[in-house]
Amino acid sequence: MFFAVLKIILPTFGWVLAGLVLNRVGLLPPSINERFSRLAFTYGLPVMLFAGAAQVNYREMGGASYLYAGVIASVTVFFASWQYSKLRGHARAQQGVFVQAAFRSNLAIVGIALAYSAYGERGTALAALPVALLTMLYNVLAVWVLNVTLGAGTTVRAVILGVLKNPLIIGISAGAVFSLRYYPPPDLLQPLSAGLSAFFLPAMLICIGGAMNVSRLYRAGGLAWEASAWRLVLGPGLGVLIALAFDVRGEALGVLFLLLATPVAVSGHVMVVAARGDGVLAANITVLTTLLSLLSITLGFFLLSAFSLVGELR
Repeated sequence: MFFAVLKIILPTFGWVLAGLVLNRVGLLPPSINERFSRLAFTYGLPVMLFAGAAQVNYREMGGASYLYAGVIASVTVFFASWQYSKLRGHARAQQGVFVQAAFRSNLAIVGIALAYSAYGERGTALAALPVALLTMLYNVLAVWVLNVTLGAGTTVRAVILGVLKNPLIIGISAGAVFSLRYYPPPDLLQPLSAGLSAFFLPAMLICIGGAMNVSRLYRAGGLAWEASAWRLVLGPGLGVLIALAFDVRGEALGVLFLLLATPVAVSGHVMVVAARGDGVLAANITVLTTLLSLLSITLGFFLLSAFSLVGELR
């Protein structure tokens, strides 16, 4: 069972490691990395997510309990980590960075890649709606906490409008609407989804690795380790408990765990820098959680599999 889980987790992080190595030897310069990431984010991933979401009959999916569980878990971690940060006496300017790291996972790239690795195209399809819903929620909560702790001038309205223009959200929403049809999906959708997933997911994971600066780990302080514990252990654990309380089992639980257990999203670092916050701390947490998540996700998913809670894997 443990090796079956490793077969799911290792390929995803193997691509991240490959990107890190390619960057170190000079074969993946930042300019190329940035251009390809923008291409994939604007066109490749949205089309892939559209094709996946369009194949699912959401009326027969067993309800939206796993969506509710994901939202409740994220909001709970948001408020609990903020209160924890205050009680620990963290500097006000660091509280926003800490809280955002605690609740904000890398849904759209690492989460989708893990769901696909575990369950194939069914995993991608099941992950589509949570990715759309949680992405919107994450952005609103991030603006809230950064505005309060850093005095950032971004409004929630501007963030919501920005999210609605997000290519990933547009692709997922269009796919979900298309899935409501009352006729079989076109035969083209399945191979399209499979082909795009096979190309763009590894490519985006390589880009994540290529953007990492491991030397930052030497300067990672206790605050970064605390935030990593919230992101990789407390957050996913709470999500699983809430999902079980909602009677979520099988593939839906597996996908939800993989989405909530991923490392901190790079977009969180971008938002902190834009708000003139502690960009070094945010970058440290991003690198640290990316490296540690290989262990935490493997162990967490293994435990869920051992108790037969996450359905049949690929």
